[in-house]
Amino acid sequence: MTADYSSILEYVGRVITLSDQEKALFTSFLRYRKVRKRQYIVQQGAVCQHETFVVKGCFRAFYIDDHGKEYVVQFALENWWVADLRSFLTQTPADYYVEALENSEIIQIDFDSMEELYRQIPQFNTFFRILMQRAFIVLQQRIVSSYSKTAEERYLEFIKRYPQIEQRVPQYMIASYLGFTPEFLSRLRQQQTHRG
Repeated sequence: MTADYSSILEYVGRVITLSDQEKALFTSFLRYRKVRKRQYIVQQGAVCQHETFVVKGCFRAFYIDDHGKEYVVQFALENWWVADLRSFLTQTPADYYVEALENSEIIQIDFDSMEELYRQIPQFNTFFRILMQRAFIVLQQRIVSSYSKTAEERYLEFIKRYPQIEQRVPQYMIASYLGFTPEFLSRLRQQQTHRG
């Protein structure tokens, strides 16, 4: 299997400029993998070993509580990153599972390689800082939305912001992400259909 790093190089190139030598060094730290549907790339309770870039496919990060209830905290599609970030950065056991929802292709970098990358190509400090800032802004918007918007407003905001997720992810997972029961989401969708 030949690794194709063009998508991640293009993604990185939107934020920082790398020389051909730096691109070669960067890709030498990466690992290209194919992942089957329903395969986990992070397990709750195990240390998250990699930061993962999605080349092709769809993932969800979710938490299971002591009663066996699932809570979806993130989805990730093409050109998105996914990991249990706290676990990865602190190298301590993960809170989340990360599961492939489709047969997928990913590019991964492990913790030691990331640290080495920061040392050898300092621009990556800027790249990942910007990535973290964007992720923090999205998280902050989600928190504000969950406190200040009605269930219907949150659902409409979700499908407007992420129309491709709704097409590719089971409804019960979207309900979990939004903090609804699947039945409530079903009723909301029916109301939308009747209005449309």
